[in-house]
Amino acid sequence: MGVPISIRLDDDVRTELEAQASARGIGLSTLLRDVATQAARLGRRDRIRQASAAVGRHVAASAEGTALYQEAGTPNVDAP
Repeated sequence: MGVPISIRLDDDVRTELEAQASARGIGLSTLLRDVATQAARLGRRDRIRQASAAVGRHVAASAEGTALYQEAGTPNVDAP
């Protein structure tokens, strides 16, 4: 179960968000929850991608990593 939060919106912003919610047939709180959930997922994915890239750079910069890459080879997207 989620935890309620309180936010303050400018009148213009609230009016726009209410219009968007109405156009989708949902309430304002549902729209805001959906927007926040999507932002959280995108943020998490971005952090994972950055961490993966950092690991890849670290491995590629080491002698053991270079040997691992040479041993494993390059993935072949045409392979069955």
